[in-house]
Amino acid sequence: MTALVTGAAGFIGSTLVRSLTSRGITVRGVDNFDSYYDPSLKERNAASLAHPDFTLVRADLSKDPLEDVLEGVSVIYHLAGRPGVRGSWGRDFDFYTAANITATQRLLEYATASARPPRIVYASSSSVYGDAEIYPTHETARPSPRSPYGVTKLAGEHLCSLYAANFGVPTVALRFFTVYGPRQRPDMAFTRFLRAALTREPVPLYGSGEQVRDFTYVGDIVRAIAAAGEADVPAGSVLNVSGGGSHSVNEVLDVIERLVGTNVPVDRRARADGDVMRTGADTRSITELLGWRPRVSLEDGLAAQLAWVREAVSNGSLAAV
Repeated sequence: MTALVTGAAGFIGSTLVRSLTSRGITVRGVDNFDSYYDPSLKERNAASLAHPDFTLVRADLSKDPLEDVLEGVSVIYHLAGRPGVRGSWGRDFDFYTAANITATQRLLEYATASARPPRIVYASSSSVYGDAEIYPTHETARPSPRSPYGVTKLAGEHLCSLYAANFGVPTVALRFFTVYGPRQRPDMAFTRFLRAALTREPVPLYGSGEQVRDFTYVGDIVRAIAAAGEADVPAGSVLNVSGGGSHSVNEVLDVIERLVGTNVPVDRRARADGDVMRTGADTRSITELLGWRPRVSLEDGLAAQLAWVREAVSNGSLAAV
């Protein structure tokens, strides 16, 4: 089979490509190398993916021709998108609608026109829940996003469900809960905290630090993505993917300080618009359908990410954000 990974040069995408090619799967990757964060980091990710079974296409899914990109693929792992809650307010919203909605709709249109539609695994987000009414939160809970970013990810989910219901496109949307690990984006909290602990440069911390998140190691996320692309699950399924334990940001800082042996210098600031106080997933559905469970603990995952950040800081490839 040939798998397409969109956002192949990104954090999760590059990790997924490595996993798939290691299993002998032919992979075509696509990425537009946008400037949301330093494109040189994505260039390094892409360079590290060299493999006889991997090819990379540079394209923008929201506007470039897709026929050659999509020809012959049997499964699409759609990880490309515009991330970030804080950046989704204001004049940059057009970037979010193009990357998270238009690109998704174009992939679904291609699948609809195919004689044998490829399975589409769509990367959604726990941001669709907002401040949920019940924890742990089941997929049947009413979505109530608190940011424009969350709205666009929910719109992508709805498109997947619509094309599944109307045209039989085999879609499955995975709601990721705060993914971390090696090659995490430089704007994300764990990378920023770990870098601050190593360089002693203060890092902004928005809110009290008592915000609670269900953190998920990237290796566990990749196992779930691959399983969703290979299993025969009902078209239009929506599944939570989480690490299975909720921790406050302050607790995370404590773990980092134990690992590094020094405190994390933080500059405490007001809570950001669109930030939620708590996330926590009910993962019974993905366990029942895919047999998936998380394997990596928070401390083990942070230790792996620390090793990556340490190397990136030492070679100058990870600048402050």
